[in-house]
Amino acid sequence: MKGIVKTFPGVVANDNVNLKLQRGEIHALLGENGAGKTTLMNVLYGVYRPDQGEIYVNGKAVVFDSPQDAIAMKIGMIHQHFMLVQAMNVVENVILGIRTQRVVVDEISAEKRIRELADSYGLKVDPHSYIWQLSVGEQQRVEILKALYREADILILDEPTAVLIPSEARDLFRILNRMKDEEKSIVYISHKLEEVMEISDKISVLRMGKVVANVLKKDTSKVELARMMVGREVIFRLSKKPTKIGKPVLAVSEISALNDMKALALKKVSLNVNEGEILGIAGVSGNGQKELADVLTGRRRVIGGKVTIHGKDVTNASPREITDLNVGFIPEDRVGVGLIMSLSILNNAIMKKYRDFSEGPLLDYSAASEYAHRIIKEFDVKTPNIDYPTKTLSGGNLQKLILARELARNPQLLIANQPTRGLDVGATEEIRSRLLDERASGHGVLLISEDLDEILSLSDRIAVIYEGEIMGTFPAEEANLDDIGLMMAGSKRLETVN
Repeated sequence: MKGIVKTFPGVVANDNVNLKLQRGEIHALLGENGAGKTTLMNVLYGVYRPDQGEIYVNGKAVVFDSPQDAIAMKIGMIHQHFMLVQAMNVVENVILGIRTQRVVVDEISAEKRIRELADSYGLKVDPHSYIWQLSVGEQQRVEILKALYREADILILDEPTAVLIPSEARDLFRILNRMKDEEKSIVYISHKLEEVMEISDKISVLRMGKVVANVLKKDTSKVELARMMVGREVIFRLSKKPTKIGKPVLAVSEISALNDMKALALKKVSLNVNEGEILGIAGVSGNGQKELADVLTGRRRVIGGKVTIHGKDVTNASPREITDLNVGFIPEDRVGVGLIMSLSILNNAIMKKYRDFSEGPLLDYSAASEYAHRIIKEFDVKTPNIDYPTKTLSGGNLQKLILARELARNPQLLIANQPTRGLDVGATEEIRSRLLDERASGHGVLLISEDLDEILSLSDRIAVIYEGEIMGTFPAEEANLDDIGLMMAGSKRLETVN
């Protein structure tokens, strides 16, 4: 890629970017959220046409008018925000858009091949499940299967391990190294510096749309990469000061609930969150975390058990009733659940405070605008204009917008589901610091995360969930990684310590 320039209203996403990808190498692409990494790869994948610049594949100049053109050149991309059709099943999504000589694609043969790939690479997913029935982690597996099915020679991965536990990430790394041995080329976008230092051969760092460094892995370090990404020193391990544990703000007693496929997803789950503490929920994606968050925020009904917030029974209460009890919620799906992408940044910022800025059917735009400007500035959401559509924001700024909206309401209970998934080291540091601030303010935080390091570093107590059951709850200082791994796999159960 030579001299790539791509602009959007008020933003230069890529500013004269050069990127060279060699055959048989893994090239990591680093940068803060909004630095232009995904935009650059969307140009390579044919999603965007560059305003200036040229693309060469195998020495030949190419022009991509659509992803189909890139796919024809054996370029595949696994997007951070999934490109899946919710109403279709796994097989239909994998084969969607594939050109064949047949009038109808042979779905039986396709399913057989998908099962072979899934078994070979450990990508557990039911080929007959509809996408809307799958967890975020399972949807990520479908994206990986799509690329493997198309036998891409150039593979772009945008945060591919965001929903994987360490053992699954290691399996993926083995796959990528095998592809590299087969002379395939890989662009690897990640915010996890440890995995970049493990998997990559070369590293390019983008900041504010420009390439600020091209280095060999052997010539750099995690600390130096972080400094190049954000332009300052980054604190990798935040200080967690002792707090006074107060009364319960959330009490869950033996709740059971169904998933979207009407199967039992939560099985008599009991837990509590107290004032001034963070309770971390650890587990592999798809083990009931989504359903637990849905139940606690009024988005899913229970078929048994009881939920109490601030001593009030809210079992099967509506989302509005729970929100009015001063509960904040950071959902795992920031695009599908957390925000309405077609609405303006202002409208998303005040979404839970409309009643405070309205008189009858009319909105007090001046007061709403003042409030939105204040919280966006406080939480450093980078946007040229609050009246722009929310879809113009980068992934990190989308997450910071949700955090600003929820924390500005000063919630006594915060339910945070995968709050730092897919974020760069600077944004991750900021959001984790905000969660610790909530704890220090005497608020209760329920942290649901598949990032074990995040769970271990932030939590006061840890609960491990497996197939909808709590396998044990224990103080964070007593955490044993081997025990946690066994509980996450369903092979060990501990006595709960409250």
